[in-house]
Amino acid sequence: MATISSIGVGSGLDVNSIITQMVAIEQVPLNTLKTEASALQTKITTYGKVQSYLSALRDASSALTRSDTWGATTGTSSDPSAVTVTTGTSTKAGNYTLSVQSLAASQSNATATFASADTIVGEGSLHIELGTWGAGQTSFTPKTGATALDITVATPGASLATLRDQINAAGAGVTASVLTDATGARLVLRSTATGAENGFRIGVTDTDGNNTDAAGLSALAFDPSAGITRMAQAQAASNAVATLNNLPITSQSNTLPNLLDGMSLTLNKVTTSPVQVTAEQDNTSMRKAMDSFVSAYNDLNKLLADQTKYDAGSKVAGGLQGDSAAVSIRSQMRAMLGATSGASTMFTRLSDIGFDVKLDGSVTLNDTKAKNALANLAETKKLFSNTDTLVPQNNGIATQMRAMVDRLIGADGTVSTRTESLRKRVTLNQNRQDALSTRIAGVEARLRAQYTALDKTMGQLNGLSSYITQQIAVNNKSTG
Repeated sequence: MATISSIGVGSGLDVNSIITQMVAIEQVPLNTLKTEASALQTKITTYGKVQSYLSALRDASSALTRSDTWGATTGTSSDPSAVTVTTGTSTKAGNYTLSVQSLAASQSNATATFASADTIVGEGSLHIELGTWGAGQTSFTPKTGATALDITVATPGASLATLRDQINAAGAGVTASVLTDATGARLVLRSTATGAENGFRIGVTDTDGNNTDAAGLSALAFDPSAGITRMAQAQAASNAVATLNNLPITSQSNTLPNLLDGMSLTLNKVTTSPVQVTAEQDNTSMRKAMDSFVSAYNDLNKLLADQTKYDAGSKVAGGLQGDSAAVSIRSQMRAMLGATSGASTMFTRLSDIGFDVKLDGSVTLNDTKAKNALANLAETKKLFSNTDTLVPQNNGIATQMRAMVDRLIGADGTVSTRTESLRKRVTLNQNRQDALSTRIAGVEARLRAQYTALDKTMGQLNGLSSYITQQIAVNNKSTG
C-alpha cells in the first residue's frame, strides 16, 4: 500500500493551494484591522505634532503677555568707540550727555632689568596686600574683605619666571608677567581688577638680612608710605571719572552696570567732547515677538488644514480628515484670531493693528498698521497682555489665546483626551488582531488535519482499487 509523504499526494489535489486560499479568506478581517491600526497610529502621530505646534503657539502668545517684551529698550551712543550702551526692561526712554574725564586703571609696577627670565632673584618671602593709596602715596588703607597673602621663596631662590608663576598661583589680586625686550627681562605686576581700592603694596623678608636694598628679593619691595620703592610704579590704581548730564559719577570699573534704571555703560576712552547716550523703545524686538506669534499660528493652521482636507484630484485624505476634534481646534483658533477685547480704547481686534487673515486661514502682518501700533505702545500692550479676572472680555488677545491653548493641551483637554481615546482604540484593535490570528491559526491547523486524513483515506482506497484491478486481471487470465 502506498505511503503518503506529502499532503495532496494521496488525493491528487493541490491541497496547499486550497488551504492557502481558504486561510486568505479568513485573513480578510485581520487585514482590515491592520489597516485600521495603521490609520490610528497615523492619527496619534499627527496629534503629537498638533500638540507640539500648539505649545509653540502658547509660548509665542505668552511672550506677548510679558512686561519685558513690551518694556524692551535699546541704547545708542553717538560715539561707540568712547561709550557703549546696553539697556534693560526697567530703562526709561531718554537722552543723556556723557563726558569721560578718566578711565579706571589698575596699578602696574615693574622691577629693574635682569639678564633674562631665568635669572635668580633671591629667596625669602613676599607679603602682598591690596588697598587704597592716600594722597602722594603717604598712606595705605587695606581693602575691606581682602586678605593679605604671604608667598615663600625657598632656597636657592627663584627666577623671574618662577616668581611670576608663584604670584599668579597665590591669587592675591595681583597678576604677574615677564616683560622681555632688548634691555633684558623685568617682572611686571599689576592689580587684577581696576579701581583705586585695588592698589597694592609689597613687603619683603629677604634672607640676606636687608629688606629694602636692591639686592635679592628686596628688588620686589614697594611701599611708598614707608619710603620703599625698589619696584617702579608705571601706573597708579584709579577710578573712572565721568559726568552724566553734568552730574559727577565714579566707578571702580570701566563698566557701569545698572547706572540708571537698568541702563549700563561701558567706558572705552576719555572723551574730548560730550557723547550723546540715548535709550529708546526697542521696536525691533517687539515686532519680532509679533512675527513669532504669526509664524506659530500659521504653522498650526497649515498642519490642521493639510491633515483635515480631502484632495479630490489625488483622492487622498489627510490623516485627520473627518476628525471632529481637529476641525474644532482649527475653528477655535480662527475664532480667537478674530476675537475682541475691551482692554484698549484704541484697538479692539488684532486686525486693528495689522493682523490680516487670508482665505486659507493664514495670517500676515501689515507693516504700516504694525508701526502705528508700536507708536501707541500702551494701547497695543493692553490689546495683547491685559488681564482682568472680573471681566474676562477685557483680557488681552494673547492672554486669551494662551488660556485657550492651555485648555486644549491640558490633562483633560481636547488633544490629550483625543489622543488617549485613539490609544485605547489601538489597544482594542490589537486585542482583536490577536484573537483573529489565533482563530486563523486554528482554522489552518484543522484544514491541514482534515486534508491529511482525506489523503490517507484516498491513498488506501487507491491502493485497494489497484489490488482489485490486479486480481480481476489474474482471474480473467485463469478463466481464459
